[in-house]
Amino acid sequence: MGNNETEISDLGEFGLIDRLTKDFAISNTETKLGIGDDAAILSFGEKDVVVTTDLLLEGIHFDLRYVPLQHLGYKAAIVNFSDVYAMNATPRQLTVSIGVSSRFTVEHIEMLYAGIRKACENYGVDLVGGDTSASVTGLVISITCIGDVARGEEVKRSGAKPTDIICVSGDLGAAFMGLQLLERENQVAAQQKDKDFQPDFSGKEYILERQLKPEARRDIVETLRKEGIRPTSMIDVSDGLSSELLHICKASDVGCRVYEDKLPIDYQTALMAEEFNMNLVTAAMNGGEDYELLFTVPLTDHEKIEKLSGVKMIGYVTDKNLGAALVTRDGAEIPIKAQGWNAFNKV
Repeated sequence: MGNNETEISDLGEFGLIDRLTKDFAISNTETKLGIGDDAAILSFGEKDVVVTTDLLLEGIHFDLRYVPLQHLGYKAAIVNFSDVYAMNATPRQLTVSIGVSSRFTVEHIEMLYAGIRKACENYGVDLVGGDTSASVTGLVISITCIGDVARGEEVKRSGAKPTDIICVSGDLGAAFMGLQLLERENQVAAQQKDKDFQPDFSGKEYILERQLKPEARRDIVETLRKEGIRPTSMIDVSDGLSSELLHICKASDVGCRVYEDKLPIDYQTALMAEEFNMNLVTAAMNGGEDYELLFTVPLTDHEKIEKLSGVKMIGYVTDKNLGAALVTRDGAEIPIKAQGWNAFNKV
């Protein structure tokens, strides 16, 4: 590599996207919002169209030694639905493209598509196209999801204002601890001479499901709409709470304070972190793949939010010059860093 050349890992995923796309000008009036949010927004008539896409590669995003193909198909669709909901929109159509290596049979791919079909049925989304190809690197899945939202009702990352309340749905860190458990049991199984070895997952079903079969938070978007609460900014928690908070802070030009003792964490997640001798707050802040919704609302919505089940207030938005920090139980402030999942991190 020459002296003036940059390694991709130096930039990371979002730095790379910024670098590659900075010179692309928008020339169509229908393009309301381009790169830099959970989905792009296109304006046609009374409704706006949102478009998001995801690429999943075997060995990077999933490991088929412990991820059933049906679950993988379901999850691959769900992560795209989640991005659409994060725009306050409704997913409507899906395209699926796959690259398949020779070790897969038709029946394998049918299982993958059975999972995709189940997700589409559950969320009322139509599969409308895609592409298939041979692959020399295992299984590759690319999914594009199209949704719609009433004009002016979309919620971006860029609307948060100082004094807004920071809220998150569900709980955090469960999917990450589920992944740790699966990886550990896979290693144990590999060392066993007994081919019939079965790991014992009893009491750990919740964290496994959060990793293998996550759900998109359509219910939260619908509840907010019903209660007349319009988030000022929103994002889904795919790469970890820390990363998503920083995305909102950067896009909205603000700072934030979130409180360690306000982070919603399930009991199974806490037990698993203890078993792994892992810092629970680190798992909750940086774990990723929770697909919960992180959003901000005006201070005036405080009482409405307080009454909602499944939503927790975890902090507030500040002026940009105060930066982004986690307030610990003893009142210390720790700067928030994007330590969530990054495909380009060196192993």
